[in-house]
Amino acid sequence: MARTASTMLALGTQAPDFQLPDVVSGQTISLSTFADKQALLIMFICQHCPFVKHIQDQLAQLGQDYATQNLSIIAISANDAEKYPDDGPDSLKTMAQTLGFTFPLCYDETQATAKAYTAACTPDFFLFDANHQLIYRGQLDDSRPGNNKPVTGQDLRAAIDAALANQPINPDQTPSIGCNIKWKPGNEPAYYG
Repeated sequence: MARTASTMLALGTQAPDFQLPDVVSGQTISLSTFADKQALLIMFICQHCPFVKHIQDQLAQLGQDYATQNLSIIAISANDAEKYPDDGPDSLKTMAQTLGFTFPLCYDETQATAKAYTAACTPDFFLFDANHQLIYRGQLDDSRPGNNKPVTGQDLRAAIDAALANQPINPDQTPSIGCNIKWKPGNEPAYYG
């Protein structure tokens, strides 16, 4: 199980726009979909990665716990579905429905959105404020497959709670760790590797 760390995009970075299909509803999702919320969480995930499987119930729980709060959540999968069919739209739809995701799960077929966010691993988390400026990019918590630490979501939840309370977020953030995004041959970004 190869490990890749988040690129730790600079705090304050403006969220790049995107237009991606939600695998469940078929609707096109973009940044403007989330214009009226105080915070926006963008998660790069996939279906097959053991790091994502390890935390997938917590991801679903995040959606449920914050459903009535001033937070928007979107999950995006950008893996090469030709080489990793478990990460294609049909499998992603089954994943979202089985886990009860309350947020869109979009498929980034061109991988352009993942590149725009410098997403490197699954999972990779990006939290933005009401102006869509980056305020947190880091791990869900300290739990990893096999390290026997409970999956609590404490790091990400602390950042979300601070954002929703208009409190500062500690800039000392621990990178997310996971499997590398499965880039299409010849489409690997400069920051990969």
